[in-house]
Amino acid sequence: LVETLKHPLKLVRLVADSAAFQGWKTVDAGPVDSLYQASLKTKTGTVLDFGEHMTGYVTFTMKALRGTPDAPVRVKFTFGEVPAELATPFDPYTGDLSRAWLQDEVVTLTELPATLTIPRRLSFRYVKVDLLGASAFFDLHLTDISCRATTSVRTIPQPLAATTPPMLAKIDQIGLTTLKECMQTVYEDGPKRDRRLWIGDLYLESLANAVSYKNHDLTKRCLYLLAGLTGDDGYLNSNVFETPEPHPQRGAPFLFEYSLLYNVALKEYLVASGDRETALALWPLAKKQMENPVKRLLPNGLFDNVAKDKPYWWLFVDWKPELDRQASMQGIIIFSMQQTYDLAKLLGKENEVAQLPGLIKTMTDAARKQLLNPQTSLFMSGPSHQISYASQAWMVLSGVATRAEGQRALKAVASTKDAVRPGAPYLYHYYIEALLYCGLQQEAKEALTTYWSGMIAKGADTFWEVYDPTNDRLSPYKFFPVNSYCHAWSCTPVYFIRKYPDVFQR
Repeated sequence: LVETLKHPLKLVRLVADSAAFQGWKTVDAGPVDSLYQASLKTKTGTVLDFGEHMTGYVTFTMKALRGTPDAPVRVKFTFGEVPAELATPFDPYTGDLSRAWLQDEVVTLTELPATLTIPRRLSFRYVKVDLLGASAFFDLHLTDISCRATTSVRTIPQPLAATTPPMLAKIDQIGLTTLKECMQTVYEDGPKRDRRLWIGDLYLESLANAVSYKNHDLTKRCLYLLAGLTGDDGYLNSNVFETPEPHPQRGAPFLFEYSLLYNVALKEYLVASGDRETALALWPLAKKQMENPVKRLLPNGLFDNVAKDKPYWWLFVDWKPELDRQASMQGIIIFSMQQTYDLAKLLGKENEVAQLPGLIKTMTDAARKQLLNPQTSLFMSGPSHQISYASQAWMVLSGVATRAEGQRALKAVASTKDAVRPGAPYLYHYYIEALLYCGLQQEAKEALTTYWSGMIAKGADTFWEVYDPTNDRLSPYKFFPVNSYCHAWSCTPVYFIRKYPDVFQR
């Protein structure tokens, strides 16, 4: 990891503002020295602004200002990626993820002066300092605070063309920061939370990395780490941890589509790096993943997304509980089969997966016959014939829709009032990719600009895990401060802007 020592740039004050993101903004409150030189008793509740997103280890120094320290000192540090994290009470906690993910640390100092590094790695821009307990017989002050920021990024990406629209250049810059912060010893999904390697994030991060930082060794390491922790049944775990020793999340449901997207990530890694040795070493694992979808096909050629053992597996697709996933999964399976067959051809292994072209045709024909409504040009999903952006995107990316059909479907869904919209930047990536795939370049540029600039307008200096322009407090976890506000899957504008310069840099 590359380590850089960072210091706060200024003090800020939290201000309630209904027009600001999640109801809170910051305003300047003076230089950092005004905190260092004053009694902490008079400065409790002070907020420091590092001016940019930090991922790393925080060290602070506390000293006596007057008198003799005759009792312990208790101080609370609260770290936030966005202002509302510092202004929203954490307790009583209502979320359904661990309360411990929230970044508040209470430190007791038994002697002064003291310099202490908080053991936990933190992810933040703002730090709030609260004095919880001190003796009346002496005074004290904070004299220094810093962050040893970490990342595995070692290179500076090529600059964009001078003709790049300013907003897209800004989106690219924030996307690069998001990616950099998530590129630690693995591609983390979020440096604040969950801080682990997920296949879905690996795939999208590696796409962005391949056109920017080009740290192919990190991609290789992640591919091997996931491979080395494959389940006893030969199928990939959706996510893995590195420490205290590499291990998967035992007891977690099997995330079906992530195991398939591993193959796509491996193919893209081979294309980007030319590392044939790694691709050949991991090929047997990729081939094994293709056995699972066949077990789930109904006689009509559709994927059985209501299989009897469904409680033991998870169909994700998007953070959207109301989304019917039948059509999306049909498309993802076809897409992964196509990409796996392309990988096989690159390795001279197509004879080992000779069944794939026939399966692709069977599933494609089934989708066209049973999911496409010729009257509306839209693909339907499930018994309610639900219309969603996810279904259209995956029917396009899988090639089920022709180019002309894809254009009609994507244009039609945008004007369908009750269509289920994307719930997170993760699906927005695939929606924009689908627009590009079928030649709707201007629509792709507008969709990317509108969605990600919306986060910038609300103060983002890294892009978020979930973003709904109509609901700032949306959280899949029932408590928005536990959301990740620097999240890997939201970095992919970097990929689009740099992969397609004729579309995004003019």
